[in-house]
Amino acid sequence: MPGAIHAEGLVKHFGDVKALDGVDLDVPEGTVLGLLGPNGAGKTTTVRCLTTLLTPDAGKAQVAGIDVLKHPNEVRRSIGLSGQFAAVDEYLTGRENLQMVARLYQMNAKAAKQRAGELLDQFDLAEAADRPSKTYSGGMRRRLDLAAALVVRPPVMFMDEPTTGLDPRNRQALWEVIKELVGGGTTLLLTTQYLEEADHLAHDICVVDHGRVIARGTSDQLKAQTGGERVEVVVHERGHMATAEEVLRGFAKGGGATAVEEHTRKLTVPVTGGAKLLAEVIRELDAHGIEIDDIGLRRPTLDDVFISLTGHAAVTDSAPADAETPERAEKGAVQ
Repeated sequence: MPGAIHAEGLVKHFGDVKALDGVDLDVPEGTVLGLLGPNGAGKTTTVRCLTTLLTPDAGKAQVAGIDVLKHPNEVRRSIGLSGQFAAVDEYLTGRENLQMVARLYQMNAKAAKQRAGELLDQFDLAEAADRPSKTYSGGMRRRLDLAAALVVRPPVMFMDEPTTGLDPRNRQALWEVIKELVGGGTTLLLTTQYLEEADHLAHDICVVDHGRVIARGTSDQLKAQTGGERVEVVVHERGHMATAEEVLRGFAKGGGATAVEEHTRKLTVPVTGGAKLLAEVIRELDAHGIEIDDIGLRRPTLDDVFISLTGHAAVTDSAPADAETPERAEKGAVQ
């Protein structure tokens, strides 16, 4: 039986660019699917197809058991959506924004006022509730947008990079809101560039690249695919990094590459051998006269998975405004 969100073979073109190339998804009811991928991979295009904002060129999809292509209006009544950019009316107050959304969902005035008050408290916006939203900071506008998406407590939620622009405290607060929603039976598709977020919230993860799902599974399953352990070394002097890289190459599992972060003077290499190998690495670095500030052994992270699958690390911010990606081309077509 298909899940609360189900897609088969979604294809979407923007001119000569194939933004989606046969995306398949299935999200069981009451769970969180984390959709990960580099900028331009097709995450936002997938969300917009599933939320009826775009019509796919091929494929089919159901949300809350409703055919997205045949009954788009019914789908809209069953979902909440928070996009990448805050969609609030800057001339209305925070309270007025939420009440307006509630009335659009056909709540009566009393219920709309009550629900707006609940959300303003929940998202720590009560003190600014009666100020025009154009006076809000970026993080406050983001929280207001998220609150608007939750006005009707939808059974299915789509959040497209919801915590971008939030400080750590507000990000943690939103995570708690998401946990409460899912605990109450809401199904959530979450796109994010914060791998820690996916690790923390998602029951299952799909990695997309070039419009295709290239891996799926739980966080632990994806990490197990990457396999092995990692030695991380922080070199004291930047001038010793090349020598340290050469030393670590001798310990790399299967000839694996050493990841080098110049700005932090950190080198990471995949290994096998555990703590015993770590002692050998320390002795070899010392024999080459390389002073280190820190060294450790750790399991693979989602960052390692990302690099292994896509060939580069995830980014933590949106692409520059002038970046030419399918997702940006799609925004221009819709807005």
